[in-house]
Amino acid sequence: MSGLLERIDNDLKKAMKEKDSLRLSCLRMLKTSIKKVQVEKGRELKDEEIIKVIQSLIKKGKEAAENFRKGGREDLAEKEEKEVSIFSEYLPEQLSPEQIENIVREAIAEVNATGLKDLGKVMKVAMAKVAGRAQGKDVSEIAKKLLSQP
Repeated sequence: MSGLLERIDNDLKKAMKEKDSLRLSCLRMLKTSIKKVQVEKGRELKDEEIIKVIQSLIKKGKEAAENFRKGGREDLAEKEEKEVSIFSEYLPEQLSPEQIENIVREAIAEVNATGLKDLGKVMKVAMAKVAGRAQGKDVSEIAKKLLSQP
């Protein structure tokens, strides 16, 4: 069992003992999502793959919170944001925008990118380097900004 999965299991047990219903429901949701991917792949997941599952849940939670706000449901938006913060605890320390920009600059140099047409190549290299420490959306925004500069 991976170290991250073990940590999630231990925190799940702790949440049960402490009767922390929000954390408990989040960790159960996370475990279910991980199990689903394990069944699809037919094997145990590595930590990097579990991080991708967590990032996916965070992305969905942020989108849901935004949609609830647009619909005037602040209570549900806040619940989604609390869930996102719980999921975020299981990610590696996130990179700052400056660190992401440096990685994207390295990727641009590595693939000799000359403009937005090379965005795919740059993203492939940059995402491999950030490996779970940044959201793809953030990397993409910085890459587009840098590639569109003359």
